[in-house]
Amino acid sequence: MTTPPPFDPELAVALGARPELVVTSLAPADIPALRRQAVEPDRDAVTRGGWFAATTHAAPGALGAPDVPVLMLRPATVRTPVPCLVHLHGGGLITGGRYDDVGPVAELAAAVGCAVASIEYRLAPEHPYPAAVDDAFAALSWLAADAVRLGIDPDRVVLHGISAGGGLAAATALLARDRGGPPVLGQLLVCPMLDDRDGSPSARQMAGRGAWDRTANATAWGAYLGDVAGGPGVPAYAAPARATDLSGLPPAFLDVGSAETFRDEVVRYADRLWSAGGDAELHVWPGGFHGFDHFAPEAAVSRDARHARRQWLARLLGRAPGSRPGAEPVGEAAGRVARAG
Repeated sequence: MTTPPPFDPELAVALGARPELVVTSLAPADIPALRRQAVEPDRDAVTRGGWFAATTHAAPGALGAPDVPVLMLRPATVRTPVPCLVHLHGGGLITGGRYDDVGPVAELAAAVGCAVASIEYRLAPEHPYPAAVDDAFAALSWLAADAVRLGIDPDRVVLHGISAGGGLAAATALLARDRGGPPVLGQLLVCPMLDDRDGSPSARQMAGRGAWDRTANATAWGAYLGDVAGGPGVPAYAAPARATDLSGLPPAFLDVGSAETFRDEVVRYADRLWSAGGDAELHVWPGGFHGFDHFAPEAAVSRDARHARRQWLARLLGRAPGSRPGAEPVGEAAGRVARAG
């Protein structure tokens, strides 16, 4: 085994200061305790001080499935249809809800004048595959069908996901392609969890290190896929790295740390998108572990990562037919965008 890449110095300090967020020895019996760690953000963090109007909805689920809870954040003073980020939270498919990761996603959306639809998909092991991706696709379909009522531009919907949510976003993009819609303008995949086989060089290299390692990963995939995890025949809608055809997908942004479990599967996915004639932007952040910008949002590399996501999203929306961002950037996000321009 080769020596693992070093952590960025600022990130290493943050990782050591927050041991409660490190998940490297997760067993199935630990899942309930992991869920109890979740803390719902306050309303100001969710709405960015009232810049967004927050509403909750129940999207009709797949045939025979329950409704899907959705948190909708929409620019409060904008009356024209706006683009929308369909957000799928992280948590290894085993923990989390619609309020997870919403603060950073709202910051991103405010910077480019987007709404956010945060999806509370069902969790494994109680609800194994295909529950989570069925919920994600059902919510996307509801959003497209009810776009006028919700004040959303159905032609400017971008799938956004972090970690497990990044994998679900990629899987939902595959489903939308294969089922002929709804239209998806892009897919923004932050440190996505794409491959159930858990055997890449980076997974082995980073065992026991960082914030999420191959032991935790194996537990999560096992909860979602059961005994078939890692074996032959796992469908692409469960683990997008299994897809044999990546053509015809919407433009993708992918980022990952150089010092994390998912590095190689993310790089490989981007390479396969290019090989299939796709549009993809890839960033491998030096010294980054899994979810590093949530641990240390003010670290230089974290600021760079968020800036790159904003710039990609702004370019994507700017080249969309009929593009007209719904609002100007606000608050801290606006200052960073202005300085970068």
